Amino acid sequence: MTAAIKDQKFEQLVQKIEPHSKLLRAWELKGGVSAQVTALEIERADRQTKRMIVRQHGTVDLKNNPQIAADEFKLLHILQSAGLATPAPYYLDQSGEIFPTPYIVIEYVEGESKFALTPGADRIHQLATQLVKIHALDCSKLDVAFLPQQAQRFSRKVSERPTHLDESLDEGRIREVLEALGPLSQQNTAVLLHGDFWPGNILWKDGRLIAVIDWEDAALGDPLADVANTRLEILWAFGIDAMQSFTQHYQSMTSIDFTNLPVWDLFAALRPASKLSDWAADDIAEKRMRAGHRLFINQAFEKLSVS
Repeated sequence: MTAAIKDQKFEQLVQKIEPHSKLLRAWELKGGVSAQVTALEIERADRQTKRMIVRQHGTVDLKNNPQIAADEFKLLHILQSAGLATPAPYYLDQSGEIFPTPYIVIEYVEGESKFALTPGADRIHQLATQLVKIHALDCSKLDVAFLPQQAQRFSRKVSERPTHLDESLDEGRIREVLEALGPLSQQNTAVLLHGDFWPGNILWKDGRLIAVIDWEDAALGDPLADVANTRLEILWAFGIDAMQSFTQHYQSMTSIDFTNLPVWDLFAALRPASKLSDWAADDIAEKRMRAGHRLFINQAFEKLSVS
């Protein structure tokens, strides 16, 4: 699709949701791999400018869940009503009239998704505090039954061995350990999970966490699923001390059972299997991420052998 055709389609979109406005510019936002994210700047009839985000989910996500756009749109409404720091949802289109696949339009939050390579303790504390807030939502009072169950994701991922294992990340050994453990007993009450809580999905302004974005992987399940994934991402981005600080802050604010954390760590370590080269920005980053991954799984193996 040429740039001219894209702009024409975004012009159509603007007229659907903001009649009598005009599109000033559209630009793609980099960083995500599961969705195409485009920022729009429009001029409204009153001459005021406004920015918004268009999220078009990728083919893999749509195959796994054809309703993913509607689900994310509904969840954002729920999270906004619950007072969480998330973008406001504006519009859901499943008609196929403008784009062939469903898309959502959400608030453009003015913030940065990156912070210093050696973040201060305050920012790590904010990350832990925000994740605790998400997990503290009372799901019994929220209409979130449409979300997938993380336990089912766990069982499916562990039971479905790929034809080719990524032995550069010890995938075979990780799977052997997880398979030997059998069905995972959940020690904690199921909570709302973000599903991909990492620094790239956090927006900051003036040193404060102002929004958590990209909720397409949300699920219901053991809070340790989120904790483990965030631990690995923080280790990659900022090192083991930051990872341990995040874990300690989170643990100090909750009363959940951490017994199964090494198991969820190994499950999180399966995510980059056969994908790490695509995730890394360059060869140097990939080398660093591989070293971090090795350290991460070794500490999990050690804890499991001791227990």
